[in-house]
Amino acid sequence: MDNDTARAAVLVGVAGWVPPGTVTNADLEARLDTTDAWIRSRTGIARRHTVAPGTATRELAVEAGRLALKSAGRDSVDAVVLATATPDRLCPATAPEVAAALGLGPVAAHDISAVCAGFLYALAAGVGAIAAGFADHVLVIGAETFSAIVDPQDRNTAVIFGDAAGAVVLRAGGSEEPGAIGPIRLGSDGTHSDLIQIPAGGARQRAARTVPGPGDHHLQMQGRKVYRHAKERMAQAAREVLDRSGWTVGDVDRLATHQANARISEAVADELGVARERVLSNIEQVGNTSAASLPLLLADSASGGALRPGDRVLLAAFGAGLAWGAASLTWPDVTALAVHSYRG
Repeated sequence: MDNDTARAAVLVGVAGWVPPGTVTNADLEARLDTTDAWIRSRTGIARRHTVAPGTATRELAVEAGRLALKSAGRDSVDAVVLATATPDRLCPATAPEVAAALGLGPVAAHDISAVCAGFLYALAAGVGAIAAGFADHVLVIGAETFSAIVDPQDRNTAVIFGDAAGAVVLRAGGSEEPGAIGPIRLGSDGTHSDLIQIPAGGARQRAARTVPGPGDHHLQMQGRKVYRHAKERMAQAAREVLDRSGWTVGDVDRLATHQANARISEAVADELGVARERVLSNIEQVGNTSAASLPLLLADSASGGALRPGDRVLLAAFGAGLAWGAASLTWPDVTALAVHSYRG
């Protein structure tokens, strides 16, 4: 099938959901060797959100999925793709439970794990399902409960990560429609897999029958090295997507990067030559929400007026693996739903 007749995936719904629990910088000052000024200057974060005890990723995903379906005016889809690095269990996947909780019936449902790049990987899976004719409508969700895997005493990670979920609904359509997902570029480099990791709990540690050390069940990150890779990889993937989209940097109305760190987002914009006023951001209020970051950012920006129909949007993300990606689309006229305790 040639490009003129190929089915495109069109974004027709978007939503974000953030749990009501909050951890402010003042809260962190009380237990860590840090200050509000230090956190803001290095991350741009003022607070992050956490789930209530007993709440896990499934519940977050269901909330965002429900809102995204409402945004799209739908009560059914053909497939559910859930991007998460914090599944409820190692086995089985969380997506089938999410589909069941949403009342979607026996639809295809699976998880994708690419951590902070997870949403773009899941988006690519949804686009592929539609292009192949396997599905006409796909619910793509990014959901994370990072409070379950971050060491609350680790200043390197506790100040950064939060819990949240975001979702989009895709439908089969034409490539010239507003909302049609443009070229997607994905990449990985497993030679640096140790830069962001949880050493214990997987098959490798269990097969070796080693006793986990202190902190091995928590997320570990080498921040300075990650910063360099994140900036370079996101910028390169974004350039490739611009080229494949036939866009110049001047054509980009909004740059939406994974909200890892405000300085990383600014560095990527500078590397690309995108004016900083075109960069979307919500990291100050939600922190780094990993796979939930991009859909949550889109929902926040669209519902708050920073993202408008007709805007040409360039997406980029980077995460553990190492894994990264970029994509483009022209923003459609869609009713975005974003539910946050700080916004009502």
